[in-house]
Amino acid sequence: MNAVFQAATILIAAILLLRLSGRKSIAQMTLPQTIVMLAVGTILVHPITDKGVVDTFVVIATFVVTLLLLEFLQVKINGFEKLLTGKSRIVIQDGVLNVAELKKLRMTVDQLEMRLRTSGIEKIEDVKTATIEPNGQLGYELMDDTKPLTAGEFKKWMEVYLQSNHSDPALGQ
Repeated sequence: MNAVFQAATILIAAILLLRLSGRKSIAQMTLPQTIVMLAVGTILVHPITDKGVVDTFVVIATFVVTLLLLEFLQVKINGFEKLLTGKSRIVIQDGVLNVAELKKLRMTVDQLEMRLRTSGIEKIEDVKTATIEPNGQLGYELMDDTKPLTAGEFKKWMEVYLQSNHSDPALGQ
């Protein structure tokens, strides 16, 4: 039973430590950040590795059960979800950078601009709202004037255009 408690404690400590470390997925981490995360994982698992085979299976099962319990609690309790995964952070509002929020996220303007460029956005002023999601991804909504034309909008405008041309007396129709 001691192994179960120890495994659950290690898992919760690992989640809290990784939550403190920021919002970047492994693909977005720099080499030093990746090395630190691997080192933290190794250190957290070290107490488990000195156990026997049965204890190791008990620990693995405890990890899985604890993870399932945490996921269940996230679905049922909104505050628990915010604690474990966080919430979206607004970094651009109406074309204006929120530098204070970028600092809280430990993200530079250059890093944000890189994410915008990879999404096909050239200017910050073109963005109505941009957020850094809990998974580290960029979410955004473009200003109305910079949004691409959809097929539905094109059809609607074509109908208006065709109706206005057919009812124009100057066209002789």
